[in-house]
Amino acid sequence: MTGQPRGCQHPLLDREEGSAIVEFVFLAVLLLIPLIYLTMMIARVQAGSYAVAHAAREAGRAFVTAESAESAGSRAHAAAQIAFQDQGFDEESGTIAIACSATPCLTPEGRIDVTATVRVPLPFIPSFARDVVPLEVPVASTHVVTVDRFREGP
Repeated sequence: MTGQPRGCQHPLLDREEGSAIVEFVFLAVLLLIPLIYLTMMIARVQAGSYAVAHAAREAGRAFVTAESAESAGSRAHAAAQIAFQDQGFDEESGTIAIACSATPCLTPEGRIDVTATVRVPLPFIPSFARDVVPLEVPVASTHVVTVDRFREGP
């Protein structure tokens, strides 16, 4: 007996050393790429929700602390843009809408509803997939601010 297993002609022909490593690398790449993409997508949507929550709150604060009704809107938009840019969104992707419960808007104890919306683009979506896969996720937040009771008239 030579010590070779039965049915084996040559010791190098039936060796499968290294094939498990190839299979592992193939499956790891196949599973990790979608997992990494999902993580990136969730991170961007989370940044969008932080941006809209912060933008709505800061825009409401800037609106009700304005000296006059004429400057309140521009202050609110500037505060919202800072909040959007803080999370990496440009001026075109984030918007705010302001609704007042009383006329004029800065009436004492009046409610100001500020709704911030941002469109979060999905990373690495090619242009030919635009009809099948949505390229943006809309995220919105609403914040209600009350004008100070002891505020001087508008």
